[in-house]
Amino acid sequence: MPTLTNLDLQDIQEARQRVCRTFPGTAFSSQAEGQYGVSDTVTIDLDVRKDGRKFRLVGAFEAQLELGCCRCLEAFSWPVSVDVDLLYLPASDGMGERDVQIEESDLSTAFYHDEQIDLVQLVDEQFQLTLPMKPLCRRDCRGLCAVCGGNRNATECKCVEIWEDPRLDVLRSLLKQ
Repeated sequence: MPTLTNLDLQDIQEARQRVCRTFPGTAFSSQAEGQYGVSDTVTIDLDVRKDGRKFRLVGAFEAQLELGCCRCLEAFSWPVSVDVDLLYLPASDGMGERDVQIEESDLSTAFYHDEQIDLVQLVDEQFQLTLPMKPLCRRDCRGLCAVCGGNRNATECKCVEIWEDPRLDVLRSLLKQ
């Protein structure tokens, strides 16, 4: 069943066709599962090359993602531009009866069902691959205070960060005598 978020491969009549689409950020809210948000829109600009039942998608996705800093937990905007070069084959071509070794070229190969490519799923997958392992709002982010939990980028706290084990208080009192 074709939708606006799918690329209907039956509509690709020429050997090469350009596909440009813009999706609202809300289309990715269920896909991202709290890892990122999309600030405004996602722009897709693809050159679709058809070779029989094979389709090569070459192009780029652009968006402003909202991430949470892993040190201070504040949200920040992160511009993303992802270049893609993917080969799509019919799902029936991927059905195998035996184990096969995955080659390097297989990492850029995907499969489509019912003459449709889900563009939202494709974009989400590419965004997931480009997310930083440790998202930081800025390089010199100071994070949260381990004592009071305050954002050390916003305020300077006077907390003492040296922890002393209360079980050793008896020994400390002996040293003072």
